[in-house]
Amino acid sequence: MTPADPATPQADTHWDPRRYRTFGDERSRPLVDLLGRVPVERVNDVVDLGCGPGTDTPVIRERWPGAMVHGVDSSHEMIEAARRGADPHTEYRQVDVRQWLAETQSTGLGERPQVIVSNAMFQWVDGHRELLPEIADLVAPGGAFAFQVPGNFDAPSHVLLREIASRPEYARHITEKLRDTVIGAEEYLGDLSRPGWSVDAWETTYMHVLQGENPVYEWISSTGARPVLHALPAAEQQKFIAEYQAALREAYPVAEFGTVLPFRRIFVVATRSAGA
Repeated sequence: MTPADPATPQADTHWDPRRYRTFGDERSRPLVDLLGRVPVERVNDVVDLGCGPGTDTPVIRERWPGAMVHGVDSSHEMIEAARRGADPHTEYRQVDVRQWLAETQSTGLGERPQVIVSNAMFQWVDGHRELLPEIADLVAPGGAFAFQVPGNFDAPSHVLLREIASRPEYARHITEKLRDTVIGAEEYLGDLSRPGWSVDAWETTYMHVLQGENPVYEWISSTGARPVLHALPAAEQQKFIAEYQAALREAYPVAEFGTVLPFRRIFVVATRSAGA
């Protein structure tokens, strides 16, 4: 949920926490699976990069009940929503991940966190792979840096989004780049494999069963389709939505039990040795 590199056109950081929570269980499930692979038990501090509206905090708290959770997100709306539900062992800060990294490297975090985690944020950050080793280096010896990102940019939901958005009547309004790069677990494994580190990387495809008339659109309209929807004037936006929904209904047909949305995700846990 962090905007792109400041060298690129400013990304849209306006998020709707209510819509994002619509599929809260499905969005939190990968984090549960991710944290289950983090081999760190004694944790005082966890940094949650791209914390959103705070929906991941209970998941982190369940894994490490006594930890202080430090949430970071670029969206004002998301941070305000997170703060409304905050407990005394959480703090939330609105800041871009690059700015957070630069400030942290300059001033330090005080006591290093045992865990830095990110649940579906780095896909929003241009050039994020170059940041990963630097972020990992902030964890304490014996700690871990764990993240997951979507790997479904070649799925029909995203292919159709790009195809329809490229039509002249829509493309002239869209200035933000639509991300279409699929990065595999193997590349991340190489990015973070260094002396003093062990890296666990894997991929999982979830079969989410969604309910409703346009469930795939409802899912992606609060995340991947945001740059397009927010860029379009009202008349073009309504036309785009109608065309996109029709294409999604054809690509993801309704079964008796609901609409199946296959969703590939990529997971990485980089663990720092106690002596590193």
